[in-house]
Amino acid sequence: MKVLYFDCFSGISGDMTLGALIDLGVDKELFKSELDKLNLSGYDIVIGNKSKNGIIGTDVDVIINEEYEKLQERLKRHEEHQHLHKHGHPHEHSHEHGHHHKHGHSEDSHQHSHSARNLKSIETMIDWSDLNQNVKDFSKRVFREIAKAEAKVHNKDINEVHFHEVGAIDSIVDIVGAAICLDLLGIQRVHSSPLHDGHGFIECQHGIIPVPVPAVMEMLKNSDIPLVSEDVNTELVTPTGMGIIKCLSSGFGNMPAMTVEKVGYGMGKRETGRFNALRVVMGTLVENKGSSDEITLLETNIDDMTPEALGYTAEALLEAGALDVFITPVYMKKSRPASILSVLVNEEKEEKFVDIILRETSTLGIRKSSVKRYCMDREMIEVETQYGKARVKIASGYGIRKAAPEYEDCKEIAKRTGLPLREVYELVMEKAGKHVI
Repeated sequence: MKVLYFDCFSGISGDMTLGALIDLGVDKELFKSELDKLNLSGYDIVIGNKSKNGIIGTDVDVIINEEYEKLQERLKRHEEHQHLHKHGHPHEHSHEHGHHHKHGHSEDSHQHSHSARNLKSIETMIDWSDLNQNVKDFSKRVFREIAKAEAKVHNKDINEVHFHEVGAIDSIVDIVGAAICLDLLGIQRVHSSPLHDGHGFIECQHGIIPVPVPAVMEMLKNSDIPLVSEDVNTELVTPTGMGIIKCLSSGFGNMPAMTVEKVGYGMGKRETGRFNALRVVMGTLVENKGSSDEITLLETNIDDMTPEALGYTAEALLEAGALDVFITPVYMKKSRPASILSVLVNEEKEEKFVDIILRETSTLGIRKSSVKRYCMDREMIEVETQYGKARVKIASGYGIRKAAPEYEDCKEIAKRTGLPLREVYELVMEKAGKHVI
């Protein structure tokens, strides 16, 4: 399985992401031809090598054409004239509800005035393009994630927000370009390090705002994405970079076991006093082979206990830490109905469970046997739904990966909302989907 690991030791921005992915070996001409399918005009893209701290990486610049800038200035003056005519007095007005400054590492290099775009116009442009469907889907998911955060920050409906950063040409190129590179590289799974951001304040259209900027903080909320504050007096994580990695990564932490094939560096624009770049590692995931071990099976036949008492015994065994407990109906001599109580336990703890069985049941003896088992490795994650959080058990091993929502969490949501349990399960599994791929 081809996997990427984003090493965000100096934050993440849109152009750094695009540069790092191209640096992994994406054919530049093929990339540009795919990007042309977006039918977006008014810009040129310059891709070249850049050295920082003696390390060579890829630098991406989106340069807005002069004629396009003149057109936008004329449109801006026309809008101001229309507004003045309508209201009869000068009135400062802007459709750009996002930050006017160009965010983060690349965003300090251009100060262009772009026409405002809303989410619907961007999604329509993507839908009408000839891009691959998976490129379209990922691009729209990132735009919607950022739009949702901007809407919350500015107290607007998501369809009312006209925001500068996401609507700007260079951010469109960064997001759609990253999706194109991921598709060309054939990436199947992505992991990321914790995100590193700076501190202090930056200046934008709305004045002086804190770092991390509000849109980034909104996307971090309830995400379980770890954030590290670095001693760098500026912004390192931009809304575009945050939107990309949040929608892309299936986990945040140490690099998974993988064979490293290529390393790419996407260079930042700002001088931060340290190596300002995004490192992306590409390789093949070392599939977890799972594990095998030996455990003890304790069994006894019982034909003179009530079902309630037998059920109580099973609960006591599980609460004590039994690996599994199950009851099988059988017929004994003279066709008497009975049950086999089976308990799986770790070898070193078997005496504790023998004591519980002898004390809680009517049996006079217990059979013991050693059994070998194959196990998939398991981890518990938590996903966020519109109805609250729910835990999901992720199992992996032997080239297989699967997920199972926690029943108790799904039951609580179903009872609280009135939704059928089946629909809650489907919703939780949809949210857990990227962890299973």
